[in-house]
Amino acid sequence: MALLSERSMDEWVAEYAEAHQHPANRLLHTLGIPLIALSIILLPGVFFAPQLGWLALALFVVGWVFQFVGHAYEGKPPEFLKDWRFLFVGLRWWIAKVSGRV
Repeated sequence: MALLSERSMDEWVAEYAEAHQHPANRLLHTLGIPLIALSIILLPGVFFAPQLGWLALALFVVGWVFQFVGHAYEGKPPEFLKDWRFLFVGLRWWIAKVSGRV
């Protein structure tokens, strides 16, 4: 059971992978997802080094631009517009992809 549902995380990742089939979309997600994750990780550091705020913002924006451009190639809207929980599946998909499981 994952993400407040009866589905397992593997089922969530499989559905996410199914919705991301175009090679350009997969590439742009492979690049964009870690940029978004890194931007979020950098946010607490902004309190100690304010210049990190610009870097975090740039990474966040570029990461999301990659996501939406990828979906333009796919010809489908992002999965999170169907179900908000997919916002938390992308990073798990990325981990599965770089480890060769998807």
